[in-house]
Amino acid sequence: MRLLIVEDDPVLSDGLGVGLRLSGFTVDTVATLADARAALQGGGFAGMVLDIMLPDGSGLELLADLRGAGSRIPVLLLTARDQVRDRVCGLDAGADDYLGKPFDLAELAARLRAMLRRQEGRASAVMEWNGLALDPATMRGRRNGDAIPFSRREFTILQALIEHPGAILAKSVLEERLYGWQGEVESNTVEVHIHKLRAKLGTAFIETVRGAGYRLGNPAKKGEAG
Repeated sequence: MRLLIVEDDPVLSDGLGVGLRLSGFTVDTVATLADARAALQGGGFAGMVLDIMLPDGSGLELLADLRGAGSRIPVLLLTARDQVRDRVCGLDAGADDYLGKPFDLAELAARLRAMLRRQEGRASAVMEWNGLALDPATMRGRRNGDAIPFSRREFTILQALIEHPGAILAKSVLEERLYGWQGEVESNTVEVHIHKLRAKLGTAFIETVRGAGYRLGNPAKKGEAG
């Protein structure tokens, strides 16, 4: 999942970036409302962590503008203002969740997973496709009773494909999920990890659509994915 972090404290911003990446998220960070607006125009974010007190205004202003424009991007407010009235104000302004500082990073990651799961309309924390169950909390899979370990990047690609069953995802889309717009894209990364995923799941589990990208294999077809 790709997140936008809007936080002006550089130490906290860096810590959020490192910690959430270890939890399986792809993270881009900005420090001002202006930069957040510019980043959001580019799209591609599954959710946002938004500080309220920013150098050029209140994060609630950005939240109100997003909701006024019809944006449904999930937003978790992260702020030192943690009185009940502040939480009520933020939630009524359109936030999907609220967490006060200081906070536990594991709780933040869990809240984000739950928030994004609600946005997708999933009740279960586990994602399933063609006999494979994926747990975003542990970045592990299980198939036919056997545990399957994945690297963070392998899991990111697989999760992106399972989120869009039947859809063809271009290589550039998968690269964006892996790196965001602040990361340096490594050559052939997608191809390398697709190869590793096929070695673990079967060559038919992920199909290459020449000139277009990748998609999940059709479970109705016979092949090594079974």
